[in-house]
Amino acid sequence: EQLSDLKKEKRALTDQIEALNNELEKLEPKKEKEPINVTYRKLTAQNFERYSTIQASVIGDDLVNASSETGGRILSINYNEGDYVKKGALIATIDLYIIDKQIAEVQTTLSLAATVYDRQKRLWDQNIGSEIQYLEAKNTKERIEKSLETLRAQTAKKNVYAPSSGYIDRKVLNQGEMASPGMPIVQILNTAKVKVVADVPEHFLGAIKKGDLVDVNFPALNTTSQRRITMIGRSIDPANRTFKIEIDMPSGGNLKPNLLADVRVKDFAQKDALFIPAELIKQEVNGKKYVYTIQKMNGKDLAKKKYVQTGENDDLNIIITD
Repeated sequence: EQLSDLKKEKRALTDQIEALNNELEKLEPKKEKEPINVTYRKLTAQNFERYSTIQASVIGDDLVNASSETGGRILSINYNEGDYVKKGALIATIDLYIIDKQIAEVQTTLSLAATVYDRQKRLWDQNIGSEIQYLEAKNTKERIEKSLETLRAQTAKKNVYAPSSGYIDRKVLNQGEMASPGMPIVQILNTAKVKVVADVPEHFLGAIKKGDLVDVNFPALNTTSQRRITMIGRSIDPANRTFKIEIDMPSGGNLKPNLLADVRVKDFAQKDALFIPAELIKQEVNGKKYVYTIQKMNGKDLAKKKYVQTGENDDLNIIITD
């Protein structure tokens, strides 16, 4: 009974307090809070562009091998790594001692075959002997002559010449080693023709096209140039989900193969976009995003909370879509 009486008294006191507060609000005017000075700016539609930087490297566009067309021991190599050679320069000489011996042997056989043929021809001209003997002697002589021509053609391959001008990038074989047909002896790099190659993540595939202008920066040289993409890879590397792009660079300069570079590409663009600094976007606990806008009230500029929807962004700005 006492508890019931106390609850009744509490409800009565609460009603009295609420009535007195309402009365006080009517009697006492509201006090405005001191204003907080803020800065603002008017949003205007502008073109929004986002760039990404991708690591790349310089590679030689003209790397060729100087190799022998025949096998044999290397007698001499006339250039070392780093030397400059002109197209047609004598790079190396191959020892064809066995072929020389074969030529001498074939020449002896040819001398005998020629003698036999001459005698058979004189007899045939006098209508002596059979035609078959004459034709066999003639065929033997011509066959040995062809063999001799083949061997002499092989001896002409003992010299290995530079297929193009450039620098000796690497010596694959050394003097005294055995060279096989088609096996590189030296690699020649033409540094006048270089290109920048980058592995680009696959999500850039729709944003990058052949012919697009990109900024190519070489940190080691502290230089930047604007060039066009000259090639886009046709396939995606399944290991790292990237595709290749190539950018031809002008001849000359200090560009060396394997020099590191940064390629700055445009991966997103939108015309007439409204965007603001990303730091001005606030977020409620429920995830809704908002900004403050200016509203006129009683002749004063007041800040008003405004919910927004956002789109693409870069490191500094974010697009307001609604």
